[in-house]
Amino acid sequence: MGHLKLHIPGPVEVSQETWQAMSTPMIGHRSSNFQDLYGKIQPQLQELLGTERLVYLSTSSAWGIMEGAIRNLARKKILCCMCGAFSDKWLDVATRCGINAEGLQVKWGSPILPEAVDEKLASGGFDAITLVHNETSTGVMNPLEEIAKLKNKYPDVMFIVDSVSSMTAVPINFDQLGIDVLLAGTQKAWALPPGLSVFVASEGALERSAKSQTRGYYFDFHEFQKNAEKNMTPSTPSIPHINGMSLKLDEFFTEGMEKRYERHQKTNQMTRNWASRHGFTLFPESGYESVSLTCLNNGAKDGGTVVDVPRLQSLMKDKGILIDGGYGKLKGKAFRLSNMGDETEETMTDLFNKLDASLDELGQS
Repeated sequence: MGHLKLHIPGPVEVSQETWQAMSTPMIGHRSSNFQDLYGKIQPQLQELLGTERLVYLSTSSAWGIMEGAIRNLARKKILCCMCGAFSDKWLDVATRCGINAEGLQVKWGSPILPEAVDEKLASGGFDAITLVHNETSTGVMNPLEEIAKLKNKYPDVMFIVDSVSSMTAVPINFDQLGIDVLLAGTQKAWALPPGLSVFVASEGALERSAKSQTRGYYFDFHEFQKNAEKNMTPSTPSIPHINGMSLKLDEFFTEGMEKRYERHQKTNQMTRNWASRHGFTLFPESGYESVSLTCLNNGAKDGGTVVDVPRLQSLMKDKGILIDGGYGKLKGKAFRLSNMGDETEETMTDLFNKLDASLDELGQS
């Protein structure tokens, strides 16, 4: 069949230019060449994330940092904000790590609201909180800025934020937010292959981490900090990924970050418009929709068009495009279309034209 163009919510399509950058001849990870590479991207990463802190690179999926963050920072009790498959999973991970954890659960499709977080934290006993900014499984974007303001009220609580499917698609200013950990994998809005994570930690997080006796080695925040000060990583990194990241950062700033954010807004609105034309409703509550992907109802909620999702996926595969058929308990009840990464108005128009043709074949144009 050949290559299927990826319009799933991750991994997303990776450009030929990125693959070429990742094919740069190998260098030693303890060499001055590597220090030069890390030294080149460090200020770019800081500008991207709005921080004066050092930005760390980890050869792992984002889950490595997600687990590592709670091992470094949660000593008493952790509050896990749960609104979809990935945020729900954080409670399970915390429990498996032997950490006392409690969930703040809302129904899938609903956002985590600051009032609910405030109520939970006010009960006392929590020293860390986990939040997924953009819940990829449901297409819900939580109000990060409003929730982060609670850090002023609860300064001893570590705020750990997963921005896996929002980082580089929307502005996130770490220092202004005042949170303690911001993390992402590179396989989504970064438009890099899976296998590399990027994260930043506050001074407060490092101070808390220093008191942890069970933070381990591979995800020890202090190992990342010591090495980043020398433009190094604690363990052997995936150098091809970092070469690819260097190219992507150059592309980001050549395009201009504001234009990049506007492009994601525009292509996401195009997706919503396409959905509306065909009678599909959106799964997230109004006002809390993601701008990097769109989760469309297919019987998961009342109203709107219903299609045979597996058949739609098959027809789209025949046309060279892979779309998502719903994640977890939403499988078949919703489907997701990604506009993150390198997607443009032209590539999204091609997606919609092929979706239109597929709906014609289903008799649902």
